[in-house]
Amino acid sequence: MSAPVHGTYVVESAVIRAPLASVWHLIKLGDFSKWFSQLESSGPAPKGVSDEVDVFEWKFKDGTVLHLKQEEHSALRHSISYSVISAQPALSYSSVISTITLWPITTGDFADSTLVQWTGQFSSDADASVVADASWKRKDALGDLAKAVKA
Repeated sequence: MSAPVHGTYVVESAVIRAPLASVWHLIKLGDFSKWFSQLESSGPAPKGVSDEVDVFEWKFKDGTVLHLKQEEHSALRHSISYSVISAQPALSYSSVISTITLWPITTGDFADSTLVQWTGQFSSDADASVVADASWKRKDALGDLAKAVKA
């Protein structure tokens, strides 16, 4: 019997009731632990993790450690993209690239707010539980981001 079909893409978004400039300065891979409650720490990866530049380490409170390579940072488009280059424990899938993009909301009931979108594109070997976990973590983080901006 074949496995059920599932997507390998996740997208979560939130309206943050703060101007884009107030949110954008928090979107730095090395500073996520300042507002993302699931992280124990975040910062530059230790020497020897990778010869690449722009590599960061996220230590989750559950003991998971991710090493992230910032693939793109655009102050013009207000977006960052990153990939996971290593993990402990090892990931059950080959790869993922994530992008966080911010847009200013300029009119209507949410004027002077920010739309934040956080996507993840997983390799085809990621199962449905991986995508569901990524969705949950992004939703949780976006809630934490909204609280951090209000603080």
